[in-house]
Amino acid sequence: MDTISPVTQLHQEASAPRLQITSAKTLAESSNLTSIPSHYAFTTPTSGDQAVHADHDDSIPVIDFSLLSSSNPDQRSKAVSDLAKACQDWGIFMLINHGVPQSQMKATVDALMGFFDLTEEEKNKFLGKHVLDPIIYGTSFKASIDKVLLWRDFLKMMVHPKFHCPPKPEGLSEALAEYTGELRKLARELLKGISESLGLGPGYIDKAMNMDSSLQILAANLYPPCPQPELAMGLPSHSDYGLLTILMQNDIGGLQVNHGGKWVKVDPIPNAFVVNTADQLEIMSNGKYKSVLHRAVLNNKTTRISIPFSIGPSPNTVVVPAEQLVDGKHNQATYISMNYKDYLEFKQSRVLNKGLCPNQVKI
Repeated sequence: MDTISPVTQLHQEASAPRLQITSAKTLAESSNLTSIPSHYAFTTPTSGDQAVHADHDDSIPVIDFSLLSSSNPDQRSKAVSDLAKACQDWGIFMLINHGVPQSQMKATVDALMGFFDLTEEEKNKFLGKHVLDPIIYGTSFKASIDKVLLWRDFLKMMVHPKFHCPPKPEGLSEALAEYTGELRKLARELLKGISESLGLGPGYIDKAMNMDSSLQILAANLYPPCPQPELAMGLPSHSDYGLLTILMQNDIGGLQVNHGGKWVKVDPIPNAFVVNTADQLEIMSNGKYKSVLHRAVLNNKTTRISIPFSIGPSPNTVVVPAEQLVDGKHNQATYISMNYKDYLEFKQSRVLNKGLCPNQVKI
């Protein structure tokens, strides 16, 4: 899920003629490709902004979902406290013991890889023109107007309140319907814990954000091997627009998170999800839980796939800071309210953008 911010001055001028756009997968599979086309190159190599591994004493938090959902009050209380610290200090955490079967996770990855293996003609039936189109296939971010293309193909589907999915390949719809049903339950339990961690009570977010009609989007980002990964980018620095994003990926690294002004590598943990805070949670928490910036970098050996599940408020919900987190002295309301659907359209209408929209920042 992605609203992108600029990492560097763009290589191609806006007035330059557009080249024929092909998918990153098609380019990567070209037998004679030894360097990236110029319209994929950033003027400043991304290798100049190297990421580091997390410090041993300040590592990416790990949350055990089995403790968060435990009937033991002491275990749950400790898990809620850990969740609060993870959201406030990092804005990202690894989620283990989440209950989603490994076989179901693998089936989802395999089914989505099958979609990207379809012919370009089949995939191009879903070329989207509007952010709220129920199914969108594409390459880069907005390839028709991007000045520099991203080495990334993607598929996005609205899966709630109504489920949408391409009919091919066979079995895709069934696999994704089952998987997103599991993540929907998981996400709502996480939001209960987050709501409780903010002192709002476990049911506050669910009710205030109208989660029965929550807008939920499943995406798949395909990052094929890139012959010059230091010159290209999968996704530049961006924040996500919903409440939370739950990410599944294959075992190929590439995700990086901004922490303390540095880029930190998010090394995959087998069968774990990566969960990050997003824009609407920052607004609702009045800035206590920031929407974390993250990016995706490339490699020259193996295809990486990431599958983010974005859970947001209902489209017509006007998101405002919770009253309990606002007072007249130290914690004044610092965000202007906005309908979530309008927020989504406005933020996605921008070619390159960073963090919250201008009319969502501090008053």
